[in-house]
Amino acid sequence: MKHFKLFFTLITVLTANQIFAQLDNNNGGNTKGKSIGTFEAPVKTITKPKTIGFGNNTGFKTANKEEQKKQQKKEDERKLKNKGIKNDAQVAKERFSKNFKKINGRYAVIDQNLGSFRSNGKFITVYCRDYQHPDNDRVTVYHNNVPVVFNIVLRQSYQSFKIPLEVGINTIDFKALNQGTSGPNTAGFKVYDDSGNLISSNQWELATGAKATIAISKTE
Repeated sequence: MKHFKLFFTLITVLTANQIFAQLDNNNGGNTKGKSIGTFEAPVKTITKPKTIGFGNNTGFKTANKEEQKKQQKKEDERKLKNKGIKNDAQVAKERFSKNFKKINGRYAVIDQNLGSFRSNGKFITVYCRDYQHPDNDRVTVYHNNVPVVFNIVLRQSYQSFKIPLEVGINTIDFKALNQGTSGPNTAGFKVYDDSGNLISSNQWELATGAKATIAISKTE
């Protein structure tokens, strides 16, 4: 048994020496600073990426067209606005402005011509009243630029007064002294001759200082 172990050990040592001798011969007998063996790596061709350019500008063209559409839409809306087409906000603003002017009495001072008539009577009788809700409207009545009825307050019911007629043109002016509490100065009136015939029936809406005028021609 001892001889067998000795023989096995001897074989192992001889085999190891032979292997190291072969490795030493393959590397020129000097392995210092060198790797054991060489390995070949597979060669792979690397393709250089193409330069990124702006030759394909489809995206930019699409974006530009969309922007042009938006600008055109705004231009169309502006043109419609200039043609007098109003949106809800504009209508509400104008309605508010109109009501504000009424509340604050800002009406244009415009005289009203209520017509010309004929009568050979000695006088006329004028009936007048506030045809809307009475709000303290006041007027002065003139005959040929001479005041004949001063500072009367228009009521819900008619008030009457007589004005003598002269040969020629008789100008009767109703001058608004105020616009009441709601504005404008409003009145309904009727004019009769001395025989009770109706000459005129009309109404006025006046700013403060404006006049409503009728003219009556008398030939004899």
